Amino acid sequence: MSSSDIFIGETIGTAVLILLGGGVCAAVTLKASKARNAGWLAITFGWGFAVLTAVYISAPLSGAHLNPAVTVGIAIKDGDWSDVPTYWAGQLLGAMIGAALVWVAYYGQFLAHLTDREVVGGPGAQDLKAVEAQEAQAGPVLGVFSTGPEIRHAVQNLATEIIGTFVLVLAVLTQGLNDNGNGLGTLGALITALVVVSIGLSLGGPTGYAINPARDLGPRIVHALLPLPNKGGSDWGYAWIPVVGPIIGGAVAAGIYNVAFA
Repeated sequence: MSSSDIFIGETIGTAVLILLGGGVCAAVTLKASKARNAGWLAITFGWGFAVLTAVYISAPLSGAHLNPAVTVGIAIKDGDWSDVPTYWAGQLLGAMIGAALVWVAYYGQFLAHLTDREVVGGPGAQDLKAVEAQEAQAGPVLGVFSTGPEIRHAVQNLATEIIGTFVLVLAVLTQGLNDNGNGLGTLGALITALVVVSIGLSLGGPTGYAINPARDLGPRIVHALLPLPNKGGSDWGYAWIPVVGPIIGGAVAAGIYNVAFA
């Protein structure tokens, strides 16, 4: 795979991943959405299908890492770090593009949600000051773009992201790679999608299971830049956890793979 193929494949694939994954979050969250309040099952399966779709689209070009933690895991497995910057650049750019497309697709719903007095203030409004104090200025639609903890405890939140990503990357390395071992194969795409659903159902409750630094950081940047009224803060105080935790989890998974399976 050439550097241009890797960059283009990861950009397109991660954009599709975030468009569909962020899209299900928007569908469940925003007022005037037909899927509003569809619940956690809809979100977990939506993200699983997003992974499946994005992998099948991008695998021929880049091997469909779509996740810096997966890239780190494969680099540790192979001992080859030469393409890591290219993968990471495409993943971050793609995540930002996907998040911007979610905003375009749900533009009217974002406006309706963020100008509703029951959401942002006025008679019958939520106690947003208490909510923001608890969530460190996380705005009322930040969850469409990035993750956040239900209980803010840095050590536990970091551990949750490490554990979830460990499961994901170990599954990719043991079950999901193509014949060349440099990305996801056809059957690996389905396995990985089902693993993502499983992680969401079993381990997603505490933090929203980022398990992917680009998935969280790219859309969080877009949230900070978008001209959304009353959007609130982007919770940068928490933002390091869904970046550092998955990288650690991916590295640990690769280390165990090299010891136990290689």
